[in-house]
Amino acid sequence: MSDQYIQKIAYDMSLDEKSVLAAVQLLDGGATLPFIARYRKEATGGMDEVAIAGIRDRLLRLRQLDERRQAILRSLAGRRLLTPQLQESISGAESLARLEDIYLPFRPKRKTRASVARERGLEPLARRIFDGQAERGLDLEDLAAAFVDAEKGVQSGEEALAGARDIMAEWMSEDAEARSRMRAIFETQGVLRCTAADGGAARKAIGNDIDNSEKFRDYMECSEPISRVSPHRLLAMLRGARLGVLRLHLAAADEECLAAMEELFLKAEGPAARQVRLAAEDGYRRLLAPSMENETLAAARARAEEKAIDVFAKNLRHVLLEPPLGHKRILAVDPGFRTGCKLAVLDRMGRLLESHVIYPHDLGQPAGRSGGRDREQAENTVRDICRRCGIEAIAVGNGTAGRETEQFLRSLNLRLEEDGKEMGKGTAGEELPVIMVNESGASVYSTSEAARQELPHVDATVRGAVSIGRRLMDPLAELVKIDPRAIGVGQYQHDVDGQSLAQALDDVVISCVNLVGVDLNSASRELLARVSGLGPKLAAAVVKYRDEHGMFRSRKELLNVPRLGPRAFEQAAGFLRIQGGENPLDGTAVHPESYSIAERMAADLAVPVERLMKDRHLLERLDPQRYLTERAGRATIQDIIEELSRPGRDPRREFEQFQFSPGVERIEDLRVGMKLPGIVTNVTAFGAFVDIGVHQDGLVHISQLKDGFVRYPADVVAVRERITVKVLDVDLPRRRISLSLK
Repeated sequence: MSDQYIQKIAYDMSLDEKSVLAAVQLLDGGATLPFIARYRKEATGGMDEVAIAGIRDRLLRLRQLDERRQAILRSLAGRRLLTPQLQESISGAESLARLEDIYLPFRPKRKTRASVARERGLEPLARRIFDGQAERGLDLEDLAAAFVDAEKGVQSGEEALAGARDIMAEWMSEDAEARSRMRAIFETQGVLRCTAADGGAARKAIGNDIDNSEKFRDYMECSEPISRVSPHRLLAMLRGARLGVLRLHLAAADEECLAAMEELFLKAEGPAARQVRLAAEDGYRRLLAPSMENETLAAARARAEEKAIDVFAKNLRHVLLEPPLGHKRILAVDPGFRTGCKLAVLDRMGRLLESHVIYPHDLGQPAGRSGGRDREQAENTVRDICRRCGIEAIAVGNGTAGRETEQFLRSLNLRLEEDGKEMGKGTAGEELPVIMVNESGASVYSTSEAARQELPHVDATVRGAVSIGRRLMDPLAELVKIDPRAIGVGQYQHDVDGQSLAQALDDVVISCVNLVGVDLNSASRELLARVSGLGPKLAAAVVKYRDEHGMFRSRKELLNVPRLGPRAFEQAAGFLRIQGGENPLDGTAVHPESYSIAERMAADLAVPVERLMKDRHLLERLDPQRYLTERAGRATIQDIIEELSRPGRDPRREFEQFQFSPGVERIEDLRVGMKLPGIVTNVTAFGAFVDIGVHQDGLVHISQLKDGFVRYPADVVAVRERITVKVLDVDLPRRRISLSLK
């Protein structure tokens, strides 16, 4: 491992080199982000997962840069082009762009005007002109005439000079210093112009999607510095260009660019200088400017994508850590008009007990159905299920017919049955909670392989209802079963680099799962696959072992699972919980490697470990200094004491029931000035989208989030946050709702 990697990463991230080295060694050894952050604090100086992920990503980029560097050196050496000076330049390149600039003149090329001129033997002429700029007596006509050769395709002296200029233009456009100067000008002073596309491509694009012209209307005549264009606007422009609706052009001030080219390449004012000046202008306009336009746009796009991915990751974290209702008997409802409402009855472990379809809504009834009779039958079915199954809460998907179904269920005045378990402070006889659940991605789950394996003999529509109910019980455990991109909290998620997005979202899912912890005896294969150190194959092996041997009685039993060795056990054990097992510490986040410390603490107080976990006053009598070891420092000891004080604690907030404003169910019900409760569904760079229960999310623009300047909307609101908004404007034809938090 190169010391330069460690030094550069530490410098870039303002971290201690020793801590960076420790993190890199742990990562290279196969340790996961959650394991390093939770159980190796002494080694890393207490880095969190974000810092460790930053080290991992920078390390990967540096190694990829070195791989490319070595490939270039091998290529040049193999072609006998590598000189000591060139090797020094390549070895000193600190960025991929600089490395490629140095290599560009030596890269094998396709056929160009310059390569044709070289084939005609004009490179010596180009070199003579370029080197002879200071020679005032140089006769270009005589010089060029010597290179006229009809057999080679050079018919005149002027053609010879033109070919020489082509060669010089390519030299200049491939010069590393010139490219560096042009890149800086384009990045700092380049102006991005966005216009409506011309011709058939635009007509075809708009014809394929009649909304395209409306979606991109705000971008059809705009111009702004590339250094100041916001990430979401740039991604929108790029999407419009990809669809053929918009045309993008990035340009810098030609005068400044040409002046820089002349400063670099014009050495005197002799007769040859005019040819060099013409070549420099041609090299800039024909070769360098288009290249810099593409490079600068690509770099801006990469930054915009990075921001979009960051927004998506933060939103996803809030969704996954949404408070769970807990283990309740649930009536889950996937609402619908014409196709009816699908009902799924779930026990307290989320297992499907029975399913039904009801038709409570007159709107969209199939021909021959009587709305009144169907509604009465629907009422009777729901009442019977709630009474017979002891339902403790009703989960209603927030999709089509969601609000109407919610109102129908509330109108039944359902009550908790005598045998129903209390919900919070609710007791038997109190109103049965009817809770709206965000159903984004439920249809994706219902047709997935995971759903088919879990519920093989159940219709896909019922699987969707099951997923809605389980999301209410435990959002994290259910949402890990689907691709995070289907949850719908991203910004231009289909326009960003798929690999980078997948890595970032995977980091978030794994982080959340391991933060909360996983019940080893009830977790699904999909949830176990996200546990540190396991992955899909070991998760499947754990489930198979559990099915064959029954519930795990201790964490140590994991070592009996085929292919689950000591390394995987070390990474996973601390995040897996066993309630009521042989060792009470197995139900906590205390790692097995630290059990001896917890047992010493209990022994010093002359009590069993189990008693220590139930009495905070006993823990207060402990002296952390007494338990420090070479491996377990103050941070680890403090974590152990904290965990013993609240064993197996869930870091998620307490569940709070939410209800939309009664009587406001459609966009037509909205009036300017209304104040309504809502749930934030998505946070973007330009504001937040809020569900106010009218089947169309409203937008709180960044300027309406609060009084004063707001740089990032995520600093003010979070996905799934409950807020109260004011209606500013309702555009019925475009179905747009403007909201305010002020």
